[in-house]
Amino acid sequence: MTRFLFAALIVFAVPAAAQHQLPPGADPNQVKPLPDRNDVVSWKLLSQVELVKQKDRYVPQFAKDVAALDQKTVKVQGFMMPLQMGDKQTHFVLSAMPQSCAFCLPGGPESMVEVKSKTAVKYTFDAVVLTGKLSILKDDPTGVFYRLTDAVPAK
Repeated sequence: MTRFLFAALIVFAVPAAAQHQLPPGADPNQVKPLPDRNDVVSWKLLSQVELVKQKDRYVPQFAKDVAALDQKTVKVQGFMMPLQMGDKQTHFVLSAMPQSCAFCLPGGPESMVEVKSKTAVKYTFDAVVLTGKLSILKDDPTGVFYRLTDAVPAK
């Protein structure tokens, strides 16, 4: 249910010019993952999480290497998914894969990071690299696993 609410927010927040188009030259049938970089936290690492049943619900259980990143300043690379109107964003989702449809999420919570930036970041179809403080969320009511705060564009 949370995933559907999250998707609905994204649909209305995407700038009108971007709602029904892929990045120039993108083929929706052949979306390539981001290249590995040694200076950013990899999506492969962030995907090392399992959902474990506790009482009447499932909670994320993170690998030791992932849990060690909690409250650390890190760099992450991904594609912007706006949560606000406008060309500049201060609250958005960074995803491992580009969004191919305004109505679809490109992956599960292990492939997304909620971002709250210090200053507005210009919306782009291209991958961005951000630096900020990463929080590993074990029980977030929105279903988010990762949050990057005080984020700023990195080089």
